Amino acid sequence: MAKNLEITILLDFYGDMLTPKQREFLDYYYNQDLSLAEIAGNVGITRQGVRDAIKRAECQLTEMEQRLGLVARFKEVNKGLEEIMDCATQINAENRRTGLSREINDLTVRIKSIALSLSE
Repeated sequence: MAKNLEITILLDFYGDMLTPKQREFLDYYYNQDLSLAEIAGNVGITRQGVRDAIKRAECQLTEMEQRLGLVARFKEVNKGLEEIMDCATQINAENRRTGLSREINDLTVRIKSIALSLSE
């Protein structure tokens, strides 16, 4: 299951760099959960031809990620944004515990708002 999710994410990032047929086959296989035989029947080629095309496309997606690292960078940024949110929450909690500075409260709300907008 983890490989399926990984390929789906790679397809989201790099799918436009594949041929239309490769995208179509990966979409059928990973997003629409069709079997190799079902895809072969839909497009009029052999099951082995579908399998080979999917494997080639998977390799291309993996190579693109190794070279460009967009998915890894995306995950890193999201992790950083989560840490920022956690820190803002801790600052806000400490602020409430020690006397509630309105300025600190407003700034933590702003930090959280910016982090949320960047994560969308």
